[in-house]
Amino acid sequence: MRTIDNSVIKIDEPKEAQFDVSKVRQDFSILTSKSNKKQLVYLDNAASTQKPNQVIDEISSFYKTGYANIHRGVYELSQKATEKFEKTRLKVQQFINAKEAKEIIFVKGTTEATNLIASTYARKFLDPGDEILISTMEHHANIVPWQLACEEAGAILRVAPISDKGEILLEDFKKALGPKTRLVAIAHVSNVLGTINPIAEIIKIAHDFEVPVFVDGAQAAPHFKVDVQELDCDFYAFSGHKLYGPTGIGILYGKKSWLEVMPPYQSGGDMISSVSFRNTQFKEIPYKFEAGTPHIAGVIGLGSAINYLERIGLENISAYEKDLFSYATQEISAVPGVQIIGEAHKRTGVISFLVDEVHAHDVGTILGQEGISIRAGHHCAQPLMERFGLTATARASFGLYNTREEVALLVRALYKVREVFG
Repeated sequence: MRTIDNSVIKIDEPKEAQFDVSKVRQDFSILTSKSNKKQLVYLDNAASTQKPNQVIDEISSFYKTGYANIHRGVYELSQKATEKFEKTRLKVQQFINAKEAKEIIFVKGTTEATNLIASTYARKFLDPGDEILISTMEHHANIVPWQLACEEAGAILRVAPISDKGEILLEDFKKALGPKTRLVAIAHVSNVLGTINPIAEIIKIAHDFEVPVFVDGAQAAPHFKVDVQELDCDFYAFSGHKLYGPTGIGILYGKKSWLEVMPPYQSGGDMISSVSFRNTQFKEIPYKFEAGTPHIAGVIGLGSAINYLERIGLENISAYEKDLFSYATQEISAVPGVQIIGEAHKRTGVISFLVDEVHAHDVGTILGQEGISIRAGHHCAQPLMERFGLTATARASFGLYNTREEVALLVRALYKVREVFG
């Protein structure tokens, strides 16, 4: 049972631990550090996750003993670096169950993946009067690129509504599809509400209208298994830095049939087969979308992060986080004056909330003084905030290394917020 008198917090331990979180935490050296002279409680995982020592060591080792440019060199160091780089492509293919490795494109992150599709797909297939359909809960990175693409093509951006609980209204979504719809772009998981959208159902509805679907998977890939063939999505994107890997690297999956007919996104070295002053011939996919020297160490670090997650087991991570998320939701909502935003039936990873009349930035500041790192603001989702009549929320987001003890510290700090602001 949970009892709180603003000084005493009892913690119910999980009935069944699927993996040893204390052992997992030993892999993340930063979690032993202090913040404002308090034990660090890192609850900003939706923004970016911390990195296990295994990933840090792999990147360091590559720079120390294995670094060279890839694809071009005939010497051993370059060939070994190329092999590591391309092995990660195979790992990603298996990680999301893509049909072929050539359907995996390395990009800087989900944002660049979205811009790649918005630029190349739109350039090829969008005409004046055509429509792109998104939802109200999208991150700015899944709004602005489509706005720009529509402006350039003279197309129209349409927005599917969501319910007060923070769920896509499927009937309204279906009604928004039509003969002019050329693409659906949708988040798998909301970065504000934690809503897990029924992506497979949404894709089937769109495909019934012969409309391809781009899925922003930035908030999904760290929390549960993604199978792009089972989903039957046309494009899927996620970021390495939210997946316990390095920044500056991400993945765009695309069905081969689409990628082969789309023009290059950027041009330069390593994406060409021949160049003359008369014309240029481009390489096959995925290389025609990977111009220039890539983030080689980032790709290798991403491969290490995937290895790390698979050693633990995504099914174990998902089960543990589901239990922790349920517990955190219960405990946070029990604090007087706290209102959780979004009550979708299926949620994960993220709890956005308000505390009485206290501004979210003030909540974040006081929690920070207690060593607790959360995010406060509009979370790059201002249209969603407007939908709920808000300007900002406080957001706690969870990862595989978070614990019930940390939830208890968060709850204690929320009581301090109420105490400070009366």
